[in-house]
Amino acid sequence: MFKTFRDLLSSLTAAPAAEGPDPGALQLACAVLLVEVMRADPQTAAPERESVLRALRQRFPLGEQALDELVAMAEQASRSAGSFHQFTTELNEQLPQPEKVQIVETLWQVAYADGRLDAHENHVISRIAGLLHVTHGEYIAAKLHAKQAAGL
Repeated sequence: MFKTFRDLLSSLTAAPAAEGPDPGALQLACAVLLVEVMRADPQTAAPERESVLRALRQRFPLGEQALDELVAMAEQASRSAGSFHQFTTELNEQLPQPEKVQIVETLWQVAYADGRLDAHENHVISRIAGLLHVTHGEYIAAKLHAKQAAGL
């Protein structure tokens, strides 16, 4: 598992490959950002973790074991990463704007999964949205849509 983690992390920092985008790097980048929001809440709750798993399940065709490994790698990367830049760069290179806005909405879903929004979660999502070049209007719309979906 850790060799795979090192390989994925290396692919995020290496020069872009000529053969096209790396789906593993995209999966890890998305997972790390979701985990960052989950970890931003000092009182991480089970609903937030379930929200991360559900979002990854919906976005990527992974079996449960692969999903568990991806989340474990994302948690490790989240603890060791100095910034969000390498992960948001991966998303900026591989995703069109509407998909980046969807990622931001998913980040809000994780934040609202426990029924409340922590100031740290709000700050992390704001930073990530800026790095993803999501406009303020898109950011607010994503937040409101996720809040409404959470029934808050």
